[in-house]
Amino acid sequence: MASISSLIFVPWILLRILLTPLPNTVQEQLNDAIGYGLDGIIVYVDQAEKPPQFYAAGWKDRKNKIPANPKALFRIASISKLYIAVSVAKLVNDKQLSLNKTLADYLPELVGRIENADKITLRMMVQHRSGIPNYTDSPGFWENDYSKNTNESLDLVLDTPADFTPDKKYRYSNTNYLLIGEILDNTLGYSHHQFIKKEILMPLGLNHTYSLLSEVNLDDVMSGYAVNYDPDLKPNDFISPAGSMVATAQDVGIFLRALNDGSLLNDNEQAIYSSIYVYEHTGLLPGYSSIAKYHKDIDAVVIQFVNTSGGYSWNVSEKVYKRIVKVLRNTKEDRT
Repeated sequence: MASISSLIFVPWILLRILLTPLPNTVQEQLNDAIGYGLDGIIVYVDQAEKPPQFYAAGWKDRKNKIPANPKALFRIASISKLYIAVSVAKLVNDKQLSLNKTLADYLPELVGRIENADKITLRMMVQHRSGIPNYTDSPGFWENDYSKNTNESLDLVLDTPADFTPDKKYRYSNTNYLLIGEILDNTLGYSHHQFIKKEILMPLGLNHTYSLLSEVNLDDVMSGYAVNYDPDLKPNDFISPAGSMVATAQDVGIFLRALNDGSLLNDNEQAIYSSIYVYEHTGLLPGYSSIAKYHKDIDAVVIQFVNTSGGYSWNVSEKVYKRIVKVLRNTKEDRT
């Protein structure tokens, strides 16, 4: 009875996915995903001993009836944090940064403006254990102009109480990475975007990864849509280091493979990175959601981009992603 009762409260669209037999191919699953209310979906798979696979379904541009292109640029949102964390690891290894120095050490002008600035370390900010409020949670942030510059965004949380005592809890906060971006810029003496390009993108040959939406031709970017809202959200920029980057699924996949297999960082950098951050990430912006993960059991990097937000779209995206991985596992079992 408990199982039956629980099903009553599952939204119909999620129940439909749950009850649908698993298809035999990734492409079939993508085609099904469009029937679950997603506007467009891109999937990139890099599996050992196989050439990279590209998949797409639905629309790149719904209004102009342009089909989804698996090599289109996409706003990867918080997946950007992986690139920031890698930059921190590299600079810590080079002794240009210290994980134990505080926010007060790096940005003394924020003492008295951010609670516990003298106790919040760089490590805590990278790990979302600082207690600094998340500026994107400010009332009306997403409904109003969220393409604010760094100072305007930071102003939303200055002189507000901490969420908790530093290092006592974990709470995801985009403010952490906004501040890390400032620390990187001050330490380097130039933009961290340039550092990412020189130290990460160029060595990996990632020619289709950009720090900001303003660096690309908008026609090359997949449109973004929200449930029950018709306009294309693609032009609505988000410039914070917490989630500003634009890339193809393949470029994200190459980066994630290199991060996980140790070819991006040297041994010392890898040890530092492992001590501070994760090896996978998701991303959410109005009109966009993304999932980037490495699955060790099948030695596969699977990147998924969906250009729909709101409603149950994120729940649908997660379930579709899990089903895609199941399809890949079944395929691997069949080959063996």
